Amino acid sequence: MAEIVDKAPQEFWRPPAVFEPVETDRLSSPVQPMAEVCSGCNSEFMIGAKFCHRCGLVRQARALTATSPATHTSEVNSLWPQIWGMAKLAKAGVADLWEQISFPQWMRYLHFHEIKRWVGLPTASLIAFIVGLGCMAGVIGVSIFYKASTLAEFQAIQLWRIEWLLGATASFVAGILLKNSSDRE
Repeated sequence: MAEIVDKAPQEFWRPPAVFEPVETDRLSSPVQPMAEVCSGCNSEFMIGAKFCHRCGLVRQARALTATSPATHTSEVNSLWPQIWGMAKLAKAGVADLWEQISFPQWMRYLHFHEIKRWVGLPTASLIAFIVGLGCMAGVIGVSIFYKASTLAEFQAIQLWRIEWLLGATASFVAGILLKNSSDRE
């Protein structure tokens, strides 16, 4: 580049200078891409990428890039039944394992619908109430786990407590507002 123009900077839209003879007949020879392209969507791979950023195909070795997109589609279509079969077997195995586990009798009281019946709240209000209780546990947890040794740490801990208390307040108010009008009587 320095031979063509004295100290001209290379700009991103200007191609580098080529000192080889330029072909006049461009239709006779196919254009070879400078970078490796995806066989599925013909977009260039990103530098160091193992997958195509447009279609997701795996980047093949240079010797294997001659495969057609139809080959990849048939490979994927042949894998789906196998994957689906393995997923069904795994689901059945987990279901069998879950049935073999015996839980204590008192755990039935922790069932969501049992708590809902016991507390007497609709589902949305009960969820907001449980979130509010979790925020109150966060306030207590901040008080237990963090001890202030400087004024800045004390202020930070107080700010965390305030945030947890605001979350609890918002959740409890949402629980009150989500109760049905027939439930308020």
